[in-house]
Amino acid sequence: MNGQMSYMENHFDKRLNPTLLVDDAKSVISLLLNYYPSELQNEDSYKISKYAYGQDYHHVIKEKLKELLHFIQAEIGEVSGRAFVDSAPVLDKAWAAKSGLGWVGKNSNLITQKVGSFYFIAELIIDLELDYDTPTTDHCGSCTACLDACPTEAIVAPYVVDGSKCISYFTIELKDNLPQEMKGKFDDWMFGCDVCQDVCPWNRFSKPHNEPLFQANRDILNFSKSDWEEITFDTFQKVFKNSAVKRTKYEGLLRNINFLKD
Repeated sequence: MNGQMSYMENHFDKRLNPTLLVDDAKSVISLLLNYYPSELQNEDSYKISKYAYGQDYHHVIKEKLKELLHFIQAEIGEVSGRAFVDSAPVLDKAWAAKSGLGWVGKNSNLITQKVGSFYFIAELIIDLELDYDTPTTDHCGSCTACLDACPTEAIVAPYVVDGSKCISYFTIELKDNLPQEMKGKFDDWMFGCDVCQDVCPWNRFSKPHNEPLFQANRDILNFSKSDWEEITFDTFQKVFKNSAVKRTKYEGLLRNINFLKD
C-alpha cells in the first residue's frame, strides 16, 4: 500500500536490524520533538500540514542529535553512533513505541497521553548498552474518530493506513497527475494533511512548541486562497526557504492548488 514510494520496499533487513545500520549497535535511543504551532493558518486558505510551517525538521533535529551524541561522548567516553531523522530505513514509530514513548494509534501515528501526536520522531543508534524502557499500553479504546474523519478513507482498518490513498502521499510523494476520482476529497490540503491528528482526542493536550526554527513564516499563516493561487516561483522560494515544502517543488505545489480550485 505504498503507491509510488518504492523506497519503502528497500533495505527491509536494515529496518528490522539496526546493527546493519550502525556497526556493533547495542541501543536505540528514541526521541520526540514537539512541533505543534502557537498559531494556525488563516481559515480562508489552502492548508499546509503543521509540521511544515517552519524550517525543515531534518536539519533542525539532526543538529540536536549531534549535540546529544557529543554530550554522551563527553560524559561517558568513546561511544560510536549515528543520528537518524526520517532519512534511512529505520522503523521510527516501532522503536519509539518499544521504548515507551507512546503507542501506535489507529491512525498509525505514535500517540502519547501527555502531549498527543504532533511531534517528530528521531533516533540515535549507539554501541552502548543502556537501562531499557518498556512499552506503554494502547489508549485508543473504542474511538474511531480518525477512521471516520479521513477524507479519502485511507485508514482502511484500525491501525492500518493505505499510504497510496493518503492526502499526504498525493500532495507530496506522487509525481504523476492527481487522480480524478480524488477530486473534491482533499479538504483544501495542498501539502500534507493533519485531519487524523486534528480529530484525535489525545491532541487536546497538545501545547505549542518552543523551537524558534519551527516558527511559521507569516505568509504561510496569512495567505488567502487567492494569494496561493497567484504564487510565483520567487515567492515560493522566499516563503519556503529551508522548508520541507520544497520536497514537492514549486510545480508540485501549483499542481495541488490547481487540483483544489478547479
